[in-house]
Amino acid sequence: MIRKASLLLAGALLGAAAVTTLSQMPFHVSGAANAAATDTYRQLNLFGDVFERVRSDYVEVPDDAQLIESAINGMLTSLDPHSSYMSPKSFRDMQVQTRGEFGGLGIEVTMEDGLVKVVSPIDDTPAAKAGVLAGDLITYIDGEQVQGLTLNEAVEKMRGPVNTDIVVTIRREGQTQPLDITITRDIIRIRSVRWREEDDVGYVRVTQFNEQTFDGLKKGLEETAKNIGDDKLKGFVIDLRNNPGGLLDQAIAVSDAFLDRGEIVSTRGREADETQRYNARAGDLTEGKPVIVLVNGGSASASEIVAGALQDHRRATILGTRSFGKGSVQTIIPLGANGAIRLTTARYYTPSGNSIQAKGIVPDIEALQELPEELVGRVETRGEAGLRGHLEAEGEEQSGSQAYIPPDPEDDTQLNLALDLLRGVQVNSAFPPIADTASVPKN
Repeated sequence: MIRKASLLLAGALLGAAAVTTLSQMPFHVSGAANAAATDTYRQLNLFGDVFERVRSDYVEVPDDAQLIESAINGMLTSLDPHSSYMSPKSFRDMQVQTRGEFGGLGIEVTMEDGLVKVVSPIDDTPAAKAGVLAGDLITYIDGEQVQGLTLNEAVEKMRGPVNTDIVVTIRREGQTQPLDITITRDIIRIRSVRWREEDDVGYVRVTQFNEQTFDGLKKGLEETAKNIGDDKLKGFVIDLRNNPGGLLDQAIAVSDAFLDRGEIVSTRGREADETQRYNARAGDLTEGKPVIVLVNGGSASASEIVAGALQDHRRATILGTRSFGKGSVQTIIPLGANGAIRLTTARYYTPSGNSIQAKGIVPDIEALQELPEELVGRVETRGEAGLRGHLEAEGEEQSGSQAYIPPDPEDDTQLNLALDLLRGVQVNSAFPPIADTASVPKN
């Protein structure tokens, strides 16, 4: 079992910040940082001058601690959409969320153009049941304007006691009028893996990567295989659609579940000695059965690590639409009693050496969902490339894609195509994938 790191963050849950994958890599203070020019530190005097002027002359007496916290957060958020400061309370909340249980609404969020953007609602949570959709922009929270708030401030306002109502005002593409949606807060218990038998195919849905994910996946694969029977089992569908990411060690473990050897992912920081490579260990939990992985515009971060690893090793066929394109690594750096900072410290790369930052994983088989008339043109994500201040791609950037999953499996175009391919009802040159040993690094 891959060792769990203690300072990792599940991807962008309500009560967290942006869609995030964290690394197990240690934090290094570079020589360049230690040798910062004296002029840089002189410039800090400017901050001190402004701070004192605000304290002495602002129309009302400000909170000194809040001023400092806001200044730190402003510095971090100016770097990219995924770096930020966490107050002690936010840091504690994050640690609770990685365990898969927390209080809130159940939405994955990021910030876009000063508004809170829904990356995806979490299955079977108050937000999902109330009709919140991926791509929705939250403009007001209980009548208070979101514009001008930081992401953490907006998220804090969405928290509250269980069984209390909150009204979020949504701006949805294609709708001329804003929507007011009432959501009742609840304890969000994230069952990150669900499974069922689709007759002769095992279906496993992974909704996020928290501390429970690998164990859930292993149980789901074993139970569906046992219930179907080895002589009847055609293969597995692994559904990563609208999965915003999470813990890096869990993404590695899930990838390893299908691989016998080879590199899963590498992370590369600013300095060459910060590069880390994570390799698979012997043992395929599916014993070589065919695998199809479903992705869409809401599949981000850790989901893309899994899809990229299985695609590069030709272990699975990737089906759906282009993924979100979040290819950066965030490290949580504790600050003792003062909370922590979430800092982008590296980019990650698929086994073939490709960065998906602001580009995403391109599926082997592109399949669009058939949309209800009222949702046509309204369920596209802009992806990482659409976030202001994102890290630039290595090469041409690509926008996001469709991020809709029909509530009724019978209407699920992507799932039904995957089932037909596994059963041989339909054929496609990309399934089963043909091994190309020259394209994948060997270990």
